[in-house]
Amino acid sequence: MLIGIPALLGPELLAILRAMGHGDEIALVDGNYPAQEQARRLVRADGHALIPVLDAVLTLLPVDDAVPEALFRASVKGDPSLADPVHREMEAICTKRAPGRKVVALAGADFYARVKSAHAIVATSEPRLYANIIIRKGVIYPPETKKP
Repeated sequence: MLIGIPALLGPELLAILRAMGHGDEIALVDGNYPAQEQARRLVRADGHALIPVLDAVLTLLPVDDAVPEALFRASVKGDPSLADPVHREMEAICTKRAPGRKVVALAGADFYARVKSAHAIVATSEPRLYANIIIRKGVIYPPETKKP
């Protein structure tokens, strides 16, 4: 246990978050996602739902503000115009932790391709379908530097 670090973030995930560089992406996926097959680096978050993992990750990981889009979610049946309640929950966490950043819905094939190229995948035990999100890492600015 560490002070100020959410307890559900284990040593392996903390190491991956720290090793990621600006522009690297991490995918948090539900229990049905083929994470083992697609991951370059796989972290198991068994027993945890996606929303608490997303909230914990975003307490530590800066979201990229140098690009117009840095948060991406899966779509219901591959249709970006559709959303399930879990997507609204994701958006609420992202609004809280990364204000001003929009969560962009991607079509099925586009989402899968982006996950395959991610720095790492975190496989949760989330039972809801389409509960998948990608976060692009930003930078932590020096104290004397103004954020853009």
